[in-house]
Amino acid sequence: MNHYYPMHHHHHMSHHGGHGHHPLAVTLVDPCVVDALRANVGNYVVLETTRGGIDGCIADVKPDHVVLDARGKKFLVRICEIVWIMPK
Repeated sequence: MNHYYPMHHHHHMSHHGGHGHHPLAVTLVDPCVVDALRANVGNYVVLETTRGGIDGCIADVKPDHVVLDARGKKFLVRICEIVWIMPK
């Protein structure tokens, strides 16, 4: 069986009409996402990431990642990997 699917999906580097922006200057972390995460600290949420879904309680929010407490286990999720957030 030959699978022709790339292992890494770089769809967050897609074209966002970057007129006048150098590719290296693009910030992957969206401040709006950080604000939404900070507003839900201590709450139970579902995060959909580029690696799959994860659910748990937001324990801490750093500038580039969020700490999720999932049933006693701590998960660090890079904010640039988050596709969407669904508060429970």
